Amino acid sequence: MYLAILFVHVLSAIIALGYNATYAVWLARGSMQREHLLFALRGIQFMDNRVANPAYGLLLLTGIAMVVISGRSWHQLWIELALALWFLLAILGFAGYTPALKRQIQIVETSGPDDPAYAAANARQTMFGIITSVMAVVIVALMVFRPGGA
Repeated sequence: MYLAILFVHVLSAIIALGYNATYAVWLARGSMQREHLLFALRGIQFMDNRVANPAYGLLLLTGIAMVVISGRSWHQLWIELALALWFLLAILGFAGYTPALKRQIQIVETSGPDDPAYAAANARQTMFGIITSVMAVVIVALMVFRPGGA
């Protein structure tokens, strides 16, 4: 059972991070071909809401299940740090990234990408995207290298 959960856990990480990594490409393509920007933004929103975020939720559930099944202590540095970063990432994602992306879409729909408000929303979304992506990669590193534990 543990190996099946581990498989789902690793697959969820690949899916979540893989989808997140494509967002920069979508944004770059949308910026180069402005007539497709709204499509790109809506595509990112769809992938984030329907694929990446559920995968992050599954990561939490499978991670908890693996700790319980394995009998590991919750008080290992790599587990504590990964959980803390996961919750912080979730807060920043839902309170920062998602509203910034939604604002970008609203601005493009109402006044277009040349509106100065779009540049501000894009900068905000980019900042949150970079921060949350780095955090996700750090969580993966914690899972692989397990500092302070086995």
